[in-house]
Amino acid sequence: MKRSSTIFLQVVIVLIGIVALVIMIRFPLTEGRAANLDLYHIYADPFLAYGYLSSISFFVALYQAFKLLGYIGQNKVFSLDSVKALRNIKYCAILLSILIVMAGIYIRIFHAEGDDPAGFLAMCIVTTFVSIVIATAAAVFERTLQSAVDIKSENDLTV
Repeated sequence: MKRSSTIFLQVVIVLIGIVALVIMIRFPLTEGRAANLDLYHIYADPFLAYGYLSSISFFVALYQAFKLLGYIGQNKVFSLDSVKALRNIKYCAILLSILIVMAGIYIRIFHAEGDDPAGFLAMCIVTTFVSIVIATAAAVFERTLQSAVDIKSENDLTV
């Protein structure tokens, strides 16, 4: 892969991270029940804190994807570092899907009588599906890359 392509993809990953961070900071200020609250009470909401803690796995996965593209740009695709980055992406996606499902269950059980959690639950279903797809793709790529690294190391030993 050309160096310019990997740099472009790394820039895209950084932009995704920045946009996600801006959304996480800005969205609670525009949400309906936060209209009459001060900044402390907006960001001290336990569910919002749970969302911020859950997002750590998302940002770790973005960082691992950034590192993986760095390895690809350095022609170190068939290395244990690349396999490790894919494994970390897989674990982060699995953890994120579990945390999203837990948030959906919490909202489903404890939502207020006047609230309709359908929109939030639909977002939970979609994001969980996306996380599972990413985890599956990372697992397939990890297994394939691990096989290639094993073959490469066997060939290096025989030469």
